[in-house]
Amino acid sequence: MAIGLNIDEPEATCDDPNCPFHGTLSVRGGTIDGVVVSTDMHRTVVVEREYDVAVPKYNRYMKRRSRTPAHAPDCLDLTVGDTVRLAETRPLSKTKAHVVVGALDTTRELGATSVSGPETPDTDPTMGGMDVEGGSGEAGETGEVDGGSAGGSASERSEASGGEP
Repeated sequence: MAIGLNIDEPEATCDDPNCPFHGTLSVRGGTIDGVVVSTDMHRTVVVEREYDVAVPKYNRYMKRRSRTPAHAPDCLDLTVGDTVRLAETRPLSKTKAHVVVGALDTTRELGATSVSGPETPDTDPTMGGMDVEGGSGEAGETGEVDGGSAGGSASERSEASGGEP
């Protein structure tokens, strides 16, 4: 049965009466795209979406999140991290007024795995290619550049600056 959202019908079938594909539930209104963050409840998923809100005082944007509980039909196999599309429907319970109509192909990468790090673990990009241990620097074994007061005795500091003790 076509639901009017240009979504392919899932291959699996189900006997859920609140399925927009195999049951009698009709969809209406808008659609929401988001990421599944919880599948702990029976036939219910929590979908989170992130959006920007303008702050006119600072002429900037801040991030907000909204979490929407939605009905998950049995014919859709959903896991945490899936990007899904929700469609508005009649109220199904106290908090549910949306149903999952399909999983999208995109995935959301979170955390440090999506950020590219240094090419080798021994180099730090903020130090300009210098080893983290400081062994490749020309200023000595501690990696000091100007021989400041960070270490060494007073005579070593005065010799490094070229003055008398």
